[in-house]
Amino acid sequence: MATAPSGNRRTRVHVVSDVHGNARDLARAKDGADALICLGDLVLFLDYADHSRGIFPDLFGKENADRVVALRTARRFEEAREFGAQLWAGIGADRAAVIERAVRRQYAEMFAAFPAPTYATYGNVDMPPLWPEYAGPGTTVLDGERVEIGGWVFGFVGGGLRTPMRTPYELTDEEYAAKIEAVGEVDVLCTHIPPEVPELVYDTVARRFERGSRALLDAIRRTRPRYSLFGHVHQPLVRRMRIGPTECVNVGHFAGSGKPWALEW
Repeated sequence: MATAPSGNRRTRVHVVSDVHGNARDLARAKDGADALICLGDLVLFLDYADHSRGIFPDLFGKENADRVVALRTARRFEEAREFGAQLWAGIGADRAAVIERAVRRQYAEMFAAFPAPTYATYGNVDMPPLWPEYAGPGTTVLDGERVEIGGWVFGFVGGGLRTPMRTPYELTDEEYAAKIEAVGEVDVLCTHIPPEVPELVYDTVARRFERGSRALLDAIRRTRPRYSLFGHVHQPLVRRMRIGPTECVNVGHFAGSGKPWALEW
């Protein structure tokens, strides 16, 4: 388990999630803190607040992005996939190769913006096999692992669960639960997705329940960490609530706010 240096003074960390291309604010996200924690989703494929931003509109234009967002918001996922397939067929290119090139451009910018030290895990839209190529010596990538920061133990579990959206880093419930189990008892449990609590998983703008983890909820109840920190749900019905002694916090949609959430002890 890696260890971050600490003394007798208080420790402060800043936490971000759902960066989605916001490199400018990411470079300043650690200012005033001892470390930065990133809970994933560096890639911007399609911005639901501004349909002109992201890999998809760069390739196919805003009008097509408007239509895809409308179909997904209406939960017409099969129609959205069929429409997307038609668009890809129209450009006659290798879809995986085109996406990987675009993701690589974003990762080069995102990882260059990470301050040192940064402790990061993956989001559901991230591509974990590419991260070792871009993570510098000041960035520690953790998934199903623990690290000590300022005398507290932080556990990290990345990725999301299987959904009709079929994003790049989705796991089965069993795979995800195994990573939660591997982390064990910690002071702060850091995940990309929230525990499976209706108020925490409902997105008020997308108007749907995102997938949270029952295994994470069970672990919170069983191991009683001081904090459970997560993102994923961009506009949650509730950003903060207690489960027993554990403070559960959605640290915010960093792509939109540009502001980290602060934890000090």
